[in-house]
Amino acid sequence: MPPAEVDVTAALVMRLLADQHPDFAELPLLEVANGWDNVIFRLGDELAVRLPRRQAAAELIRNEQRWLPEVSRGLATVMPLPVRTGTPSSYFPWYWTITRWLKGTVAADIEAAHRSKAAADLARFVNAFHRPAPADAPRNTVRGVPLSTRNAVVEERIAAADQPEELLHLWRVLRDQPEWTGPPLWLHGDLHAANLVLNPQCRLAGVLDFGDLTAGDPATDLAVAWLVFDRIGRRTFIETVTRERSVDSATWQRARGWALCIAAAMAATDDNPAFHTMGIRILEDVLADDILTDERPCR
Repeated sequence: MPPAEVDVTAALVMRLLADQHPDFAELPLLEVANGWDNVIFRLGDELAVRLPRRQAAAELIRNEQRWLPEVSRGLATVMPLPVRTGTPSSYFPWYWTITRWLKGTVAADIEAAHRSKAAADLARFVNAFHRPAPADAPRNTVRGVPLSTRNAVVEERIAAADQPEELLHLWRVLRDQPEWTGPPLWLHGDLHAANLVLNPQCRLAGVLDFGDLTAGDPATDLAVAWLVFDRIGRRTFIETVTRERSVDSATWQRARGWALCIAAAMAATDDNPAFHTMGIRILEDVLADDILTDERPCR
């Protein structure tokens, strides 16, 4: 995980709240997540505070603040829309956000077999979200782009993984699939189990972290079929997606390639055991499960 460029502590957040949003300053504050890009605190019962921990993430927060209210219009799925925004100060250099707290359990904390109940919900969210994006949509050099642009870093990570020969062969097959030629579509950009919230019935309650929001190849988001679900959930997700839109085999294979790409990054993590374990599991699934050999082919 990249090192933090600013130490985001509860004391820092309390000071920011007191200076910029004093009506929230007396609410209880609890750190709940410290990830690659952001630190998240629960604020009282209904709110969350999200602050970047490094410069690269600060730019992503601004994208969320600018675009998420627009791209969420007309969508039923709950998303962390900004309630308030914070501005840079003398002691914290970046913008930050106060959002509604999404109630439920992060999917990464739920067994993959139980996540299958959310597969159709997530497929419907992805289908609704994948709309043509405007020309000024945020750019992202590591999501929504041709897989070939990720080749060097992926092959480096594969070399350090288990089963490197099998993974390398598969990666090159997936990387060389025909590229996306349709219009750039809105993409979440980082759909994995740590960014999904499920309710007590394991249905989709909300989608988190739109920091990688961009436009491009929908295969990036369709990779969630491998990133989140077991084989049963994967089939439900794929069938629900293709019931409402046409997705060709090359796009599904690129989606599998994106799953390999993202999982290789997770598996290479040496300071987040949960992400490392998640990445290893996904790589095993990507190797084992080729949707194009399924008895129920996708359209």
